[in-house]
Amino acid sequence: DDYSARIYITFEYDPSKLGFFEKVKYETVRLLYGQYPPLAAINYIWDSRTPIGTVVPNPYTSRAMMIVVESGEAKVNQWVCEERNVFDDYKKAFGEDPPKISGVAIMTDTDNTGESATAYYGDILFKKEPGSCP
Repeated sequence: DDYSARIYITFEYDPSKLGFFEKVKYETVRLLYGQYPPLAAINYIWDSRTPIGTVVPNPYTSRAMMIVVESGEAKVNQWVCEERNVFDDYKKAFGEDPPKISGVAIMTDTDNTGESATAYYGDILFKKEPGSCP
């Protein structure tokens, strides 16, 4: 679950998509923290070995899927522009239309492997039409 570069897109809680016991869990979190956690998340990741385009299930929850957008070392030490269709990616990962986006987070993570990684992130844009990458 460690990736040198990861961008999370979280999606708004939607009780109509959950069963009774899941709703109880979400309500418990809301009571403890004052808000519902996201319904789901897509993680765009740079993996060292997994092929680009692979959807990787999160080892801790079925409500988060990881999509490999870069792989290997060929583009290390250079700026990389990524362009994604979040709507289509959500449908591919979860098999249904997404709820509204509720958050964006960036992360460089090596706590499980104990290794070291550095990643730099530029602007993150949401557009209706593609075409932001050169």
